[in-house]
Amino acid sequence: MNNLITLMKRIVKNEYFVLSIILVLGLVVRFYKINNPVADWHSWRQADTASVSRNYVKGGINILTPHFDDISGIQSGKDNPTGIRMVEFPIYNVLHATLFSTFGTFSLELWGRLLTILISLATAIFLFLLVRKHYSAKTGLIAAFFFTFIPFNIYFSRVILPDPLGVLFAVAGLYFFGINIVVSGLLFALALLQKPFFGVYLFPLIPELIKKENLKKSLAFLSITMAPFMVWRYWESLHPEGISFYKWAFNGDRIRFHPAWFRWLFGERIGILILGGWGLIPFVMGLIKKQKNKFNLLLNLGMLTYLIAVATANVRHDYYQILIIPAISISLALGSVWLWKRNMVSKLVLILSILVMFLVGWDRIKPFYQVNHPELMEVGNVVDETLPKDAKVIAPYNGDTAFLYQMNRKGWPAVDDSIDGLIERGATHYVSLDLGSPDTVNFSKRFVTLQKTDKFIILDLQKEITKYD
Repeated sequence: MNNLITLMKRIVKNEYFVLSIILVLGLVVRFYKINNPVADWHSWRQADTASVSRNYVKGGINILTPHFDDISGIQSGKDNPTGIRMVEFPIYNVLHATLFSTFGTFSLELWGRLLTILISLATAIFLFLLVRKHYSAKTGLIAAFFFTFIPFNIYFSRVILPDPLGVLFAVAGLYFFGINIVVSGLLFALALLQKPFFGVYLFPLIPELIKKENLKKSLAFLSITMAPFMVWRYWESLHPEGISFYKWAFNGDRIRFHPAWFRWLFGERIGILILGGWGLIPFVMGLIKKQKNKFNLLLNLGMLTYLIAVATANVRHDYYQILIIPAISISLALGSVWLWKRNMVSKLVLILSILVMFLVGWDRIKPFYQVNHPELMEVGNVVDETLPKDAKVIAPYNGDTAFLYQMNRKGWPAVDDSIDGLIERGATHYVSLDLGSPDTVNFSKRFVTLQKTDKFIILDLQKEITKYD
């Protein structure tokens, strides 16, 4: 009996057992509203990503020419008749489409969410290994815990976006640096192919990269890291119609260092949405505590550089903060360990801080799961069931492609040209939820109405009303 108890204690204290518990619970909490349609928070960006995967399912996978459903010139400023999308290298979409095509059973959207969940849990494993490598197994487990259960990251690790995959590549790249420079370089290359912003993860490596004795290895590492990205950027430049506007992201509205920039990023987003106010206590302790290993400080310096450089996008869109969650998790872990070692008061403060952080964070993130416009799916199903599969639809929704995605058709998410110009470009139907808009009123006087309810109208742009109708 004593031997059994001793064995059980060893198992419970085993770091991999604890990590397994974290991962299992992390999987469970991510099943919350897992069947949501692509109509929750940031549905427009999720729709763009999911439509690339869906087009791979329909037409086969060509990794060099991803296409989405938006064939307007809104996102690039150039006519894009084929809907080519030259943004991130579509690794996520290839995996997404392959899972759906191979296993079926679930919807494409559910497979996308499951894929992101698996990516997130894999990131938690590499984060544990990374922090254990630089600090300790205990700190690594705590970092994995925060990464897995911060409400902000629970939501954004079950969305259909490529950003979590970039985080996985970057964290794994950091872990393998010093173990296998080729593997590390390839992982960083894959991260940069998702978004070049992941280059800020290189900050902790700078001390090693600039050592004179490491010159050859550093050059080899940087060559492996940068070459695929440069090739992909060149290939993208050959398809300018598929490159979305991006210069606005850096400081397009000149918000950088203005009071609003500090308020939104460090107050609303990091302070409240991610850390729930009280989480700032262990987070700050993790930054200011005296530490011989500067890995965390350099990593957070990289994150700060990212927030400063990509100022406008970080303020406008909270999903841009997906990138900084590993650094925040490490700082929380270091601060938690430091507070726990002090005295009973600091222990109580730590427990209260973490409790309030999760409660406030969940309260703020819960509305993200809501589907506020179910009519998108209702009308989308009608269109998908009644219109020809090759129909090209004008679906004005303030430029939001989520409406277009629900129809499962290529088209325009806004009227970006005259109606005759759009018809010349291939538009066959017009679908609107706004029955009183000037466009809807004018178009309905000219073209045959296929279906009209108190919620929507569908017009056939190939059939004009004559005076005899």
